[in-house]
Amino acid sequence: MDNLIENTKAKMSKSIDSYESELSTVRTGIASASILDRVEVMYYGFKTPLNQVASISIPEPRMLLIKAYDKSTLKEIEKAIVEANLGLTPNNDGTVIRIIIPALTEERRKELCKQVSRYCEDAKVVIRNIRRDANDTIKKNKEVSEDAKKGFEDNVQKLTDEFIKKIDTIAKNKEKDIMSI
Repeated sequence: MDNLIENTKAKMSKSIDSYESELSTVRTGIASASILDRVEVMYYGFKTPLNQVASISIPEPRMLLIKAYDKSTLKEIEKAIVEANLGLTPNNDGTVIRIIIPALTEERRKELCKQVSRYCEDAKVVIRNIRRDANDTIKKNKEVSEDAKKGFEDNVQKLTDEFIKKIDTIAKNKEKDIMSI
């Protein structure tokens, strides 16, 4: 049963890492290569992550520079960025693609905060599902007394509360980053 608690904690930690990774794709008004993490480019008939077909650099605080490893893919990269619906306009000069990160309007900041809230709720659902699975495993165990089961369930609940609190803190920090000018 102690292994169950450790496994539950490990699963919750992985879900927090996944949540932070997902939040890194939400832009905050300054350039970050991670906002392009979900962009997939058609490369020889297969959808390939952008960072595998090009290097992404940040020459200025509000500019991304994408240099394709194979210049013939520039059009596909440009198309993939537009289709990703990130609110970014790629400028292809034939050798590199430049993306100027526009300043966020108040309305766009509020939309991004709502998006962060959706990610926050999704992450909480994942944590709660992990809790449910752990509690189901505890209940099915015939070798453990009822009092011990209750103790393990309390430990799982404490873990759940701790990780939900982490998710809320991460979300508040991200919203603060978005709303700061």
